[in-house]
Amino acid sequence: MSNSSPAARPTVLLTTSTVPRTTSLRRDDAMTGRNYSQAVVEAGGLPLMVANLEPELAALYAASADALLLTGGSDVDPEYFGAAPHQELGSVDPERDAFELELYRLFREAGKPVLGVCRGLQVINVAHGGTLHQHLPAVADTWQHEQRDYRGSPSHVVELEPGSYLAQGFGATAIKTNSYHHQSADRVGAGLKVTARSGDGVVEALQAESGSWVLGVQWHPEMSFKQWPEHRVPFDLFLAAIARRREGELAA
Repeated sequence: MSNSSPAARPTVLLTTSTVPRTTSLRRDDAMTGRNYSQAVVEAGGLPLMVANLEPELAALYAASADALLLTGGSDVDPEYFGAAPHQELGSVDPERDAFELELYRLFREAGKPVLGVCRGLQVINVAHGGTLHQHLPAVADTWQHEQRDYRGSPSHVVELEPGSYLAQGFGATAIKTNSYHHQSADRVGAGLKVTARSGDGVVEALQAESGSWVLGVQWHPEMSFKQWPEHRVPFDLFLAAIARRREGELAA
């Protein structure tokens, strides 16, 4: 674990899912996997979780946190990329979509790093004007991208673009990742570069071509990094980008 001093830990804002509670007190819970926070801590950050709130509040979060982590969850509402709902579209949360898209816009505007995981990659792509495959099994010749093993074990090989953030971090151009998604990036948004694909052509990672540091991965490294330590790489790259920005602010 790096940056063990509390004062040295940058703050990372983690997005959450809104989950209606059906037992005990009837209210909405803000939830996401504890393993996201554990991965951020292991990489040297201090995670802060936020419920889905009014987009008008996003500016305050972008001003106060050092970076943004867009976590996994429900499908993005196809209205945000100009499509009708596919028959196999899953549950959507337009309030979450609106809040996260505004968070992303403002963290980018502030020059602060953003990491997107699974749904997070898809939100990034939509924010840049891209579109999504709403149901991969309906796309010809795709692999199984919703693996049956729920423990986070690597499932299929992903080819990394030489020179990309991920290729440099892993020190390789091919890695094995887990796979828990039925949607993926289709048309890639302006200003984004595909830096990883699976053998069936599905987009597995994106990074920003210019401006502040942005990385989206389609797999779930937060589920794998304890048993397969190499999968801490996306979080290490994320925290390193935050450190560079903070150093730049101190030097200015």
